[in-house]
Amino acid sequence: MKLLHIDSSVLGPHSVSRQVSAAIVDRLRQATPSLDIVYRDLTQTPLAHLSGSHLAAAQGAPAPAELAPDLAASAAVLNEFLDADVVVIGAPMYNFTIPSQLKAWIDRVLIAGKTFKYGAAGPEGLAGGKRVIVAISRGGYYGAETPYAAGEHLETYLRWVFGFIGITSLEFIPADGIQIGPNHREKALAGALEAATSLRAA
Repeated sequence: MKLLHIDSSVLGPHSVSRQVSAAIVDRLRQATPSLDIVYRDLTQTPLAHLSGSHLAAAQGAPAPAELAPDLAASAAVLNEFLDADVVVIGAPMYNFTIPSQLKAWIDRVLIAGKTFKYGAAGPEGLAGGKRVIVAISRGGYYGAETPYAAGEHLETYLRWVFGFIGITSLEFIPADGIQIGPNHREKALAGALEAATSLRAA
């Protein structure tokens, strides 16, 4: 079984989402010692954002020589995702949505003909069957009953994106309110870490 572990926080060891995503991977590793784990830190090895040259190359146009390393990185990222049985993502909320580093990764994974296709009945996801677990951290509270619910574009976005490619049963482990104060942060982190250790093994 193969697991792909993605981190996107820019805060390094101070990141809540990184701590929780690591705890998730540890839990799954303990349950399946033979787990084959691939780790990608999107801040240490960032992907370029899409350009006109990227889109032209995707349509079959000749790519400029300087784009070759980035196109190779795109292929590697896509293959890592396609090969994975389980995907664990650390996703903090930055300005109400995902980090731009994670968006750049998603742009390399949502590929027509690879993870989705269009047919007579509309779009069809091709990446179903994967288990996706997301560790999310948010500075405030964005539940449906809160005044800030309309500003939640992290979990809602990821549910839509992965649902579009056929993955509809995502698992989220949230740590909310971490910027409200030290006590809130400590409580949120402890709760998320406990949830990580309680995940089903497979």
